[in-house]
Amino acid sequence: MTPEFINQLLTSDVEILYRLGLALALGLIIGLERGWKSRNIGEGRNVAGLRTYGLTGLLGGVWALVAMQTSLFMLGFAFLGLALVVIAAYFSRIHQFHDIGTTSVIASLLTFALGALAMLGHGMAAVSVAIITTLLLDLKPQLHRWVAKLAPEELKASLKMLLISVVLLPILPDRGYGPWEALNPYAIWWMVVLITGISFVGYFAMKIGGTRQGAVLTGITGGLASSTAATLSLSRLAQKDVTQLNALASGILAACGTMFPRILLIATIINPALFLPLLWPLTLATTLTYLAAFLFWRKSPTNHTTGTSQLSNPFQFGMALRFTTLLVVILLLAKGLQNWYGDTGLYMLAAVSGLSDVDAITLSVSRMSQMDITQNIAVTAIFIAAVTNTLIKSALSIYIGGLALGLRVSLSLLGAILLGFLGVVLTT
Repeated sequence: MTPEFINQLLTSDVEILYRLGLALALGLIIGLERGWKSRNIGEGRNVAGLRTYGLTGLLGGVWALVAMQTSLFMLGFAFLGLALVVIAAYFSRIHQFHDIGTTSVIASLLTFALGALAMLGHGMAAVSVAIITTLLLDLKPQLHRWVAKLAPEELKASLKMLLISVVLLPILPDRGYGPWEALNPYAIWWMVVLITGISFVGYFAMKIGGTRQGAVLTGITGGLASSTAATLSLSRLAQKDVTQLNALASGILAACGTMFPRILLIATIINPALFLPLLWPLTLATTLTYLAAFLFWRKSPTNHTTGTSQLSNPFQFGMALRFTTLLVVILLLAKGLQNWYGDTGLYMLAAVSGLSDVDAITLSVSRMSQMDITQNIAVTAIFIAAVTNTLIKSALSIYIGGLALGLRVSLSLLGAILLGFLGVVLTT
């Protein structure tokens, strides 16, 4: 390492002191959490406290400075020496207190590394990692409870989610194939990952919230996964307890209201230019739907909670394949109908697609709006699919939950559709 390079990296003593101060601060951040957690276990029982972690971070910064002046191998030797000291203290604690936890050992070594990272000029990365580390250390009880509640199928589902997103997605070709080059394997699978990920959020939110939160929490989180499924589940409960129609209507409307911002999120991720054109109609529809849900919730009994719907496996390969097939078919039909019949064909497809699923047509039209169709056409097609899907849920609430529940839901959703249509007219 040449002197010229060192001079460029460390231009003054002020810069050196700043980086050393940052290294010390990082150690104190982690040490504050470790010291607070071990405040009641007695003096001398913990491997390191607030002062020790602060000094460990500072030690990492000092040794990084020494290594920059001599050789980076010095930093490796210093890390090895610290590791030996910490491990010796760890085994001493095992012998005295029979405590085999290794978290503090790893945290001490990581603190040294973060101090060195700050001195080497990567202060922002070091601060970010220190904050994340502190959060992980502080969330130990919650994380352990979450792991204890994790069912085997949920663990497998999470691993499958990582498989399709981290392993499969990067290796897929990013180019068009088939008729009109409408099929892009990377883009299609990325959309599958997007929808599956949103469903994951909804699934685990429902599980963490539990049954005590009632129908509204079920509706909001269920709307992230599938507003139609949430509507079906809550409508069935109306057959068992007709005294809770207001609470159930509130949950169904919350699920339907969640669908609108979900559409906005999906469309914006695919094509950010659609955000403003879709914002007003979907915001108006969401506001009225949530307002109706709130009013019905206020009318529902306060001493009763509705059980959450039966949750299915958050990820299944069969579901992913079926959605992929549906998406491919809609992509081809959308491109074909748009070529053969123009905008009218695309609107027809949007209406039909909304009968079963609004996500696939939203993804397809949003992607087409980047190249083949105008933003106004895309906004109209997406809203048509949302209207069709909303009408289907209104019909389901009447057919399954009964007329009393269905009228509460249908009239509210009809008002939301009309208000959203007004927004479409004003923005297109």
